Amino acid sequence: MAKKRWRDLSERHRRLILVAGAFDGLLKIAALADLKRRPAGEVRGSKAVWATTVVLVNSMGAVPIAYFLVGRRRPPGG
Repeated sequence: MAKKRWRDLSERHRRLILVAGAFDGLLKIAALADLKRRPAGEVRGSKAVWATTVVLVNSMGAVPIAYFLVGRRRPPGG
């Protein structure tokens, strides 16, 4: 199967790719902003490792979602 080029994709597929990319970017920005403001004691693991992973791993949203679900601790009393 030959590789498709951007111009070969339908308008619907182009839109879907752009929306998915924007969604992934927004998730990454939200995760990084949360990491920056959250004290280290409220993060499971190293903040530096989470930030590096969020930025460098092309996860289609999986790493930022994992951070929000697993990587954060509840603040004491919260």
